[in-house]
Amino acid sequence: MSDMPAQDPAGPTQEFVSDVFARGCTSRAAFEDVTSKWASLALLALGEGRYRFNALRRRIDGVSERMLSQTLQTLERDGMLTREVLTAIPPRVEYSLTPLGARVAEQLRGLADLLEASVPELQTARDSRERDQG
Repeated sequence: MSDMPAQDPAGPTQEFVSDVFARGCTSRAAFEDVTSKWASLALLALGEGRYRFNALRRRIDGVSERMLSQTLQTLERDGMLTREVLTAIPPRVEYSLTPLGARVAEQLRGLADLLEASVPELQTARDSRERDQG
């Protein structure tokens, strides 16, 4: 008789499998949340520091109040940010990144930096495409 634990022939349970390509994986759902336009921009902004709601809305040009509110709720649910109600008159709410949110924002910052530095290439490609189609 062996002292080794018996292995499950079915393999690991789904709760321990992390595969962003798998439909039911939690990492895939979080990936979808984080890579939405507004969520990515919110994470990038919060990577700069704490923000109150209206200041964050001003920082993320073009986002509606409703969409920002929904985005922040989603990111809070995913453990990317915290919402702190400050006792003041009137009451204030501030948002900040969790350690997980900070790690995700750092990765997004690299992508944003790459894209910002590539604007000339992007514009050339877009202009070329428009000429070819026009």
